[in-house]
Amino acid sequence: MSKLPLAAPRKTHLPRRRAPLVLLGLLGLGCGGPDPGAQPEGWDSAVAMRPATDRNTDPKTFEMDLEARIEELELVAGLKTPAWTYDGSIPGPFVRANVGDRLIVHFRNALPEPTTIHWHGLRIPAAMDGAAEHSQPAIQPGETFTYDFVLPDAGLFWYHPHVHSAAQLGFGLYGALLVDDPTEPADLGDELVLVLSDMAIRDDGSLQDPQTGLDFGTLFGREGDLLLVNGRKNPVIQARAGRRQRWRLVNAAKSRYFQLAMKEHTFTRIGSDGGFMEKPVESAALVLAPGERADVLVVPRGAPGSTFAVRWVPYDRGYGTTFNRPEEEVFRVRLTDEAEVTETPRPKTDRVITPLDLAGATPITLDLTQGEVDGKMVMGINGVPSWEAVPVPAMVGETQVWTVKNTMDFDHPFHLHGFFFQPLDASLAPIHPMEWKDTVNVPVDGTGRFAVRYDDRPGMWMFHCHILDHADAGMMGMLDLQGGSGHSAH
Repeated sequence: MSKLPLAAPRKTHLPRRRAPLVLLGLLGLGCGGPDPGAQPEGWDSAVAMRPATDRNTDPKTFEMDLEARIEELELVAGLKTPAWTYDGSIPGPFVRANVGDRLIVHFRNALPEPTTIHWHGLRIPAAMDGAAEHSQPAIQPGETFTYDFVLPDAGLFWYHPHVHSAAQLGFGLYGALLVDDPTEPADLGDELVLVLSDMAIRDDGSLQDPQTGLDFGTLFGREGDLLLVNGRKNPVIQARAGRRQRWRLVNAAKSRYFQLAMKEHTFTRIGSDGGFMEKPVESAALVLAPGERADVLVVPRGAPGSTFAVRWVPYDRGYGTTFNRPEEEVFRVRLTDEAEVTETPRPKTDRVITPLDLAGATPITLDLTQGEVDGKMVMGINGVPSWEAVPVPAMVGETQVWTVKNTMDFDHPFHLHGFFFQPLDASLAPIHPMEWKDTVNVPVDGTGRFAVRYDDRPGMWMFHCHILDHADAGMMGMLDLQGGSGHSAH
């Protein structure tokens, strides 16, 4: 059974059980006492997420209870919002474990409608994927379901529903899952996991109707006016100038693209959906389509006591998506009053990724389309909405080359459940630096190409546009993977 290559060896072993704060390097303790260049105490408290509670004593098993329920939350000062939550918080409990650990989640649905949990990006058995009516029946109100699988890959993943996905995720149902590889470099930077999203909330704090704007709202993709980082509006992170930070980001919004920029700062992207990339990439802006993740290094700089903003910059994802839209602050970084410290050398994160052998690969061509049925707009793939589509056939061990063409006036982030793929250029050569992806943006009038090889996890696997309004409107399909033994990814 094939495995994706892991990251380069690491010098020190990290414990699997983490402190409640979502970061590394907080203690800064050594033989000589506190590190004088360390981040200030509580530097990340404005964005710290509530950790999931592990009730299993086995160090290789993380077992937890999780409930989806409506909870009154103060997302905007002075207003109560009846948010849809996992365990009463937005995001849901932060899950952190190691590669090879077993994750057991005893899930209870206390919502007024059916739901599931999809584990976005994880290469797990099809029966655990959370695609309602394909990999499992929808979990009815009051019912329970146990998700049980091994975590085969390092990286940042996330979880969200796959029933009425746009509405349920838009109401607040999402959470982060970080899988550590204890052999990767320990000194990449002080770590933050940052879940980016938005919500549509009325002036009285109530949730906006998920069908607002009718067909036009669906076509555009509904975005909320309230930008959130780990469930907070414009939080402030403390930082020591010159001390490197590692930001692990996921775009959990149902439609919004997050293009981030910082004045006089750059991002060094070292990883994406499937862990480390072939080589780091430095850029002045970072773009995350819905569903995508990024692993970036940032070195805060500036005068002692100064503050700089991490800004949302309008991203042109199609007709009207940047019109009359100002930049917005997503969060702020405040530098301490101490002098800037000398940046330490950045450890190598280069990763050898072997291109998939495309000899004899099966071509799959998909057009992302829009149409009308009985006066109502529907979306689809190859002109067919999801509820009428015939699954794409595949066999365990097969390699396929997918060509996904966008025939519409809006970008589409295309997501394949359960498998990583390698993006290709127009000549079907790997795009460098190479990376493993599960979500790729297909621009207006553009084409996305990728190669995927199917390991031994037969079953029905979903693919769809991760603008979830588009997916719910029919831009979704299924992969019918046959053969093999049905064993899990591990």
